[in-house]
Amino acid sequence: MDGFPEKRKMKNQKGGLIAKPIIRKGGLKTMPFIIANETFEKVATYGLLANMIIYLITGYNMDSATGANVLFIWSAVSNFTPILGAFLSDSYLGRFRVIALGSVASFLGGTLLWLTTMLPEAKPTQRGEQATAVQLSMLFGAFALMSIGAGGIRPCSLAFGADQLDKEDNSPENARVLQTFFNLYYASVGVSIMISVTAFVYIQDKLGFKVGFGIPAALMFLAAVFFLFGSPLYVKVKANKSLFTGFIQTAVVAFKNKHLAFPPNNTDGWYHHRKGSKFVSPTDKLRWLNKACIIRNPDKYLNRDGFASEPWKLCRVEQVEELKALVKVMPLWSTGIMIAVTISQHSFPVLQARTMDRKVTPSFEIPAASYGAFAILTLTIWVGIYDRILVPLLARLTGNPRGIGLKLRMGIGLFLSCLAMAVSAIVESKRRETAIAQGLLEKGNALVNISAMWLVPQHCLTGLSEAFNAIGQIEFYYSQFPKSMSSIGVALFALGMGFGNLLGSLIVEVVDKVSSRGGRDSWVASNLNKGRYDYYYWLLTLLSVANLLYFIVCSYAYGNCEEQRSKVWDETEEVNEVDISKSKELPLIVSV
Repeated sequence: MDGFPEKRKMKNQKGGLIAKPIIRKGGLKTMPFIIANETFEKVATYGLLANMIIYLITGYNMDSATGANVLFIWSAVSNFTPILGAFLSDSYLGRFRVIALGSVASFLGGTLLWLTTMLPEAKPTQRGEQATAVQLSMLFGAFALMSIGAGGIRPCSLAFGADQLDKEDNSPENARVLQTFFNLYYASVGVSIMISVTAFVYIQDKLGFKVGFGIPAALMFLAAVFFLFGSPLYVKVKANKSLFTGFIQTAVVAFKNKHLAFPPNNTDGWYHHRKGSKFVSPTDKLRWLNKACIIRNPDKYLNRDGFASEPWKLCRVEQVEELKALVKVMPLWSTGIMIAVTISQHSFPVLQARTMDRKVTPSFEIPAASYGAFAILTLTIWVGIYDRILVPLLARLTGNPRGIGLKLRMGIGLFLSCLAMAVSAIVESKRRETAIAQGLLEKGNALVNISAMWLVPQHCLTGLSEAFNAIGQIEFYYSQFPKSMSSIGVALFALGMGFGNLLGSLIVEVVDKVSSRGGRDSWVASNLNKGRYDYYYWLLTLLSVANLLYFIVCSYAYGNCEEQRSKVWDETEEVNEVDISKSKELPLIVSV
């Protein structure tokens, strides 16, 4: 078995048998390969995304709105593909194969994107010339391959690393080893993102996109090589049934059984449940789903060992309750879509920063795309302060071990996102007024005599809103789900980010079309001084306020978190009480 020393009998030179030990698989020796793969992929991907709006405008002659839409859609796809990657790894291919395929796809995508900078015919050669269908196919093909790569690496990398260290004994020593790995993993992710939005953006600004895209492509190659090189050392857990499959089965079986009558109350034996479970019937909430676990014919649908012979015709009580737990949080989950729009506003601030004074010293200026680093720094610093200083103080005042309630944390994050958009609107209004006063109305790319440091507050507020809402969201899901659904929390957050990016693209498209009617300049025109980006930010502010009010309604309707927590799980499977703010899972949810 993988992870345990074995002996293989081999013949020596005299024909006798000798025992030769097989190399033990798994363990800390596999960590450099796994962490290097994740680190290189993160550095390369985020390093490309941060400055991509400038490449689309200067290289492909896209206007600001089109470029932002392309990046919104790319980010959306990159948030959706990990859901598919997790399903494939759990159900069919296993984590090793999915990560390997993802690493190769990322390398091919990065290489294809780099080739768009090297081949003159890969993009328009003259200013104002529109890109051809072939040129755009090459560009979008690169984005698609990198999204596929993200879908393979991101949902599986952490779990695959834990597979190498996890042992059945659950000893304190094993727990310490796992904690060390988690610390190293998340530290590497955080450092990777900071390097991406600082060093890589600086290289792209100073040396051009040929070098700036070539280095990420090389890193993606190293990521694939490092991971595959460690293949003989890995513990490779086989694919098993996915939780997503169970959700689909429950919904399908409930629909098929919609004509069945419910059995009498307080009657045992009518519902299929896990053997030995003390909970033999489902709860009354979302009662129509209960029909998925009604036993119509024990002889036909149950094996001798008590398991369902046809899972697509009979589900367990536990499966039904798992789906109910997911359905109950969906209204609150939907409130995270709008804040995903606000924390994904990366493209337009980069264009604003390009027209502002970014000099720190006479010889050094901050790259326009690096101001997003202030959001990451704010998030990281605040989480440390909150966890180490504020939580103990608030816990004594409120009696809540987390300091404040999870829904309150989510609500504070939504409120801060409203402030972030309002500040963005005010700063852009000031920037535009200054540009017009300098006579730069017709010169959208000219330098305006205003410091780019005015953009820092909105980035800090965005990072703070993410620290409250995003982390609060995931911890909320963890607290409401059983351990069997612990992976769903991050998956739901990624899904919300994906829908948020799609909504962001739709908003930009509608704003561009509606505001440019009658020959007027669009609010999101390529000439920032003629556009009204401040109106665009005020629109996002109003939508964020409406979303905050919607959250208050959903929060009230959901009720007390402790009371809503499911009570039907088998007592051998306690509800997960993990505090995300203490688990160092923060870099994974940073949005760049």
